[in-house]
Amino acid sequence: MSTATRIALVTGAGSGIGRAVSAALAKAGWTLVLAGRRAEELNRTAALTGPETLSVPTDVSEADSVSALFEKITERFGRLDLLFNNAGMGAPPVPFDELTIHQWNQVVGVNLTGSFLCAQGAFRLMKHQQPRGGRIINNGSISAHVPRPNSAPYTSTKHAITGLTRSLSLDGRAHNIACGQIDIGNAATEMTARMTEGVPQPNGTNMVEPRMNVQHVADTLVYMANLPLDANVQFVTVMATAMPFIGRG
Repeated sequence: MSTATRIALVTGAGSGIGRAVSAALAKAGWTLVLAGRRAEELNRTAALTGPETLSVPTDVSEADSVSALFEKITERFGRLDLLFNNAGMGAPPVPFDELTIHQWNQVVGVNLTGSFLCAQGAFRLMKHQQPRGGRIINNGSISAHVPRPNSAPYTSTKHAITGLTRSLSLDGRAHNIACGQIDIGNAATEMTARMTEGVPQPNGTNMVEPRMNVQHVADTLVYMANLPLDANVQFVTVMATAMPFIGRG
């Protein structure tokens, strides 16, 4: 890619994978836009990414909030070269028949609608900016392939993210917009801390699961981001080697 200033937007940047990826992109020379619900946590991430960072508290499930985010990006930088669609959440792991419509809608709103809204905002900007084009990387999950017990909302949205990735890859071709997906399994963040004490398995047991350093995710994302736009990692899985993925079920 060009050595000129490159602008990257990371959603869900206030913790975990989003924070690690933001720090790694900044180290690789990217200028960061950080989006997330918690301003204080965004500020903590911004402390790792440099003085040019733009932090924008954002609820990705709300169209007006995402529109305001892209207005600020356009006003400040005038372009966007990378979107890491990372914001996500899960529902309580209750039996399927006990899920509420509110719990379902919350997960769909953040994981799927939020990814759509941010991708659409990025697509519009990348399509018309000069030089034209950019890259969108969606955070899928191991759950984009197989479910965990009692995870229907999360798993359903992550399968849908794969459809969004494929559609963006096709629709972006004419505009020099590349799209890929990173599927992550058991990165060591606060979200997976419970795995060290045991999590439910399909056979009804609880099992401690291995985790991997989140830096491996960040390094993979930076590799994907730094490719020229005529090359693309379409799908990649980064996971703790011994986690129960191959053979789960």
